[in-house]
Amino acid sequence: MAYAASYLMTAIVSPLWGKLADRTGRKLMLVRASFGMALVFFLMGSATNVWQLIVYRLIQGIFSGYISNANALIATQVPKNKSGQALGTLVTGNVSGMLIGPLLGGILASFFSYRVTFFITGGLLMSVFILTLLFVHENFKPVGKEAMLTTRGVVKSLGNAPLVFGMFVTTMIIQAANNSIAPILALYVREIMHNAPTTTFFSGVVAAVPGIATLFAAPILGRIGDRIGSDKILMIGFALAIVVYVPMAFVTNVWQLIGLRFLIGISNASMLPAVQAILAKNTPNEVTGRVFSWNQSFQAMGNVAGPMIGSVVSTTFDYAGVFISTAVLVVINLISVYHNTKSMRKSISK
Repeated sequence: MAYAASYLMTAIVSPLWGKLADRTGRKLMLVRASFGMALVFFLMGSATNVWQLIVYRLIQGIFSGYISNANALIATQVPKNKSGQALGTLVTGNVSGMLIGPLLGGILASFFSYRVTFFITGGLLMSVFILTLLFVHENFKPVGKEAMLTTRGVVKSLGNAPLVFGMFVTTMIIQAANNSIAPILALYVREIMHNAPTTTFFSGVVAAVPGIATLFAAPILGRIGDRIGSDKILMIGFALAIVVYVPMAFVTNVWQLIGLRFLIGISNASMLPAVQAILAKNTPNEVTGRVFSWNQSFQAMGNVAGPMIGSVVSTTFDYAGVFISTAVLVVINLISVYHNTKSMRKSISK
């Protein structure tokens, strides 16, 4: 409940923050998110029971939206034909944090305590607030409240609304597929290593390897996507994921799993950045905040659904079944994206 609470609240409130971002600017939303989360982490460090922690996690979800608004800011400040490269580079920051965060958290918790780790994290987020306030600049012309489009107006302003909404569903399935493996990954490593003493170490390596691959591949694939089409990069990424997920179910040693997980990292580098680039290229600047916030809501729903799918499948079948079911999710996504991006391919061919 504590883990899911933040994602559930994020899914609910993101559209509200997106609407405000389109009226007041994305930088203000970055400042709001970083300062709010810093305060919430200080509160979590002071929690005295699990129910307080769950409530604080819900509040954390309310203040979420830093990354989605960073994406929207980049999408509106960078030329459309360079958005794939820019958003791919931005992903490296996100992935670096996901790699360093668990390692840093583990070190801090071992040297201090879980509680102190929350206070330190709050301090880090306060530094993000200060850096954003001082060094992030945005060319933004405020939109009056009376000039703001309704939800129906936003949809009408989209040149290709089915494509945009198709990308929302694609984002949700990507997150569900990636996170369906999360609950069983360490257990799967323990199984194939027959509970060897080094299981914990290799579990960390297996978890981190995709991020390392994504770190280097995302900017490169972003540039290629700007040149040949983000839709092509996205479909290549799905095809690679399908090819890699299936053999993961049949590995016999941890090195095989590490190699396949590295390839999944390359696949991941082509997925969400390509989706975001497609959204950026097909969304007018004046509604970018709301479109990216809607996308974050679908992303949060995928974060909630993924672990639930993985847990149910592994309980009903076994750990290997999770990788097969994940491959099936990716196949569904590939078919959906191929259908949704037909209009993009037709316009390019013309």
